[in-house]
This record gives sequence, structure tokens and C-alpha cells, in this order.
Amino acid sequence: MTDLTPGPSAPFSADRASVRIRFVGFWDGFDPRDNFFTRLLAPRWRLDFDGPPDFILYTTVGSRRKEFLEYDCTRIFFTGENVGPDWLNCDWAFTFRHDSHPRHLRLPLWVLYADPRALVKQPVVDVEGIVAGKTRFCAFVVSNPLCHTRNDFFYKLSRYRPVDSGGKLFNNVGGRVADKRAFLADCRFTIAFENESFPGYTTEKVLEPMLVNSIPIYWGDPLVGRDFDTTSFLSAHDSPSLDDLVDRVVAVDRDPSLLAEVLARPWFRGNAVPPCADTTRILDRFATIFTTPIDPIARRRTVARSLRLHRVPAAMASVGHRLRRQMRKWSIRGT
Repeated sequence: MTDLTPGPSAPFSADRASVRIRFVGFWDGFDPRDNFFTRLLAPRWRLDFDGPPDFILYTTVGSRRKEFLEYDCTRIFFTGENVGPDWLNCDWAFTFRHDSHPRHLRLPLWVLYADPRALVKQPVVDVEGIVAGKTRFCAFVVSNPLCHTRNDFFYKLSRYRPVDSGGKLFNNVGGRVADKRAFLADCRFTIAFENESFPGYTTEKVLEPMLVNSIPIYWGDPLVGRDFDTTSFLSAHDSPSLDDLVDRVVAVDRDPSLLAEVLARPWFRGNAVPPCADTTRILDRFATIFTTPIDPIARRRTVARSLRLHRVPAAMASVGHRLRRQMRKWSIRGT
């Protein structure tokens, strides 16, 4: 995963406090010295990556999902995956969930992909120019074959008009596209289905077509309307069935005035950056984390830790993840 969010515009503070921090268990290609979090934090704190850390910011992906257990400092959990915080093992958490826990802050994955201010629409939008630049019907760029709902919708919509698939799955354009956003930019619509559906679970899939004015056809977060204006795209959660969603796409595609009307609407609810993407709010939470003295969960002598039960949630999450993937594979083979 590539982190695309630009750094903050605020100047560096001359009297920045030093924070010893380390990034643990992140995805391949993640740069621990230059990423969304370092660009956000560096103007306010001097980040020290050498020596034993006082804080780790960790996630649990791939083969390194248990690496965080090696650290007994303050643990800050972040995830872009459809998993929740494990309070037996973390002290603070940033996840996509709408969770009122006092040490949790909502930070969905899409916030890391671009400056959210780029989606705030200006009063005058050249809708006719946008429509004129859309030379193709619909884009589909997906590698993961394990989402039945997404696969079914691709087939259903393709019966109306061919959908251009530029990813690994169902590829029909002669190979995987090199520039995803340029590919999406040519299309009036983009199938923007998540891998799974869960309240609050919104990733870059809805954001990327918006950045190039391709109308997302979305499925995943049933609460997506808390952040985004669902009149600016076509949400499966506003339809009783996938067939009804196809009918709504067809209606917009066949009516130029309706297409222009949808494209003119603001992406965000109220045309304002939602609280979950407010960098001041995120920085304030880090200020609280860095200045609140606590006894880290990793050092507490609780019954659960004495019995090593704190390792159970991570193990169960790993097993559950693998079981869900295997079940989806079996279901696809059976169809």
C-alpha cells in the first residue's frame, strides 16, 4: 500500500519535544521515516527512531502480525483492515470503527491516501467539461477474487454494458493498468466495492474515483453517509438488491442531466472535511498519548497476562481471518 497524503503545511516548532517512537508490523513498502504519521507529527515533535522506543505505533498484517508483542512500552494500534482494537494488548487505538472507547479515535484508511481537502468542491464546477472527458462507461480494478458480492455485481452490470477491468481479476483490457487513477478518470463510473462490509469500514476504494470525478458505485460501509454525501454516488446500501443498484446505474448513464446532477453534488456530507479526517483532531489525540503517564498494558501483572490469555485475541483474529478467506475460496469454487 502506498501512502499518498501530503505532509502538513505547518512550520516546524523550534522547541519541539522529543518522542522516541517506532513503527512495527506495517505492510511491505511502508517507510518508517516518511509516512502519513511522520509527516503529521514531525512539525510538532522531534521523532527519535533510534534506541528503545517509549511508544510503538503498530498494525497486524502479514507475517509480522505478532511482532508488537516483543515491546513493553506504550502500544498504539492502527489498522486499515476490518478488525477492531484488542484492549488486552494495546493502550491506544486508531481504527475505522465508530467506537466511543476513551482511548480510541476513528481514523479510516481512506484518510491516508490523499489530502481530504481535495474533495471539497468549489462553488462552480465545470460539469459539462467533466462529462465530456468521460470516454468510457465503467472501471473495475480489483485483485482479490474472494468477495462474492463484488464479483456478482461486476457480472450483473456487464450485462448492460461492458465494464473495463484493469486489475488482476476479470482483466479484459490486455493487462493490468499502470496508473489506476488515470484509468478511472476516463470512466463515468467505477465499481468501488470493499472486500467486506462492516459499519465504518471505508477504505481508499471510494476515495480514488472521487479524486478523478468518476462516480463510485459503492458497497461496504453501511454508515458511509456519515462521512460522504451518498447523493453524489451510487451506494448499494441505498438499494434493496444488486439488481436495483444496476437499474440505478443504468438510469444515470442514460440521462445526461441526471449524470450532471450527480457529478455536481458534494462528495463530503455538507461539503466539509469530516471529523475523522481532521488533522488537528488527530494531532490532539497524539498530544494526549505522548503526555499522559500510564502503566503500559504490556507491563501490567493482570490475571489474563499471567495466564498468557493476552495472546489469545491476536491468535483468534489470525485464525478467523484465515477461515474467512478459506470459506470464501470454497464458496467461489462451488459456484
